[in-house]
Amino acid sequence: MPAPDWAALVAAYNRINHYGQANGMALSVPAPGQAEYRMQIRPDHLSSPGTAHGGVVAGLMDAALGAAALTLAFTSGEFVSTVEFKLNYLHPVRLAEQLVARAQVEHTGNRLIVSSAVIFRIESDGPEMAVARGLGTFNRYPADKREFGQLLMG
Repeated sequence: MPAPDWAALVAAYNRINHYGQANGMALSVPAPGQAEYRMQIRPDHLSSPGTAHGGVVAGLMDAALGAAALTLAFTSGEFVSTVEFKLNYLHPVRLAEQLVARAQVEHTGNRLIVSSAVIFRIESDGPEMAVARGLGTFNRYPADKREFGQLLMG
């Protein structure tokens, strides 16, 4: 399979990723095996006054871990699905905060890919603060030409 057109694949994935769209998440791919997701906490992400629901952070983590694995799987004509992931919440996340999740593949095997990520709160006047850390395992499975074609054509 020829080398993937990363810009086209990321644009196509952003187009079909309704979960990411609904939650205001923006994906970028620095390199195969790496992913970065950004989002801002909105009122519909809150579970108590001013504080984001843990599921919002978990959703961002799963998306980032999976995107890192997916970018590597794309290079061999494969897709991935989550097998499991572990998440450590380090600090609460509040309304209007900007988050960035940075993920990278730690291990790739014939059937599984393991990736890790850290979600940071972006501070305008200081260093980033880690608010969560995660580790995920993803199943690799072959994508047929039709699936890749549908992804690119949207």
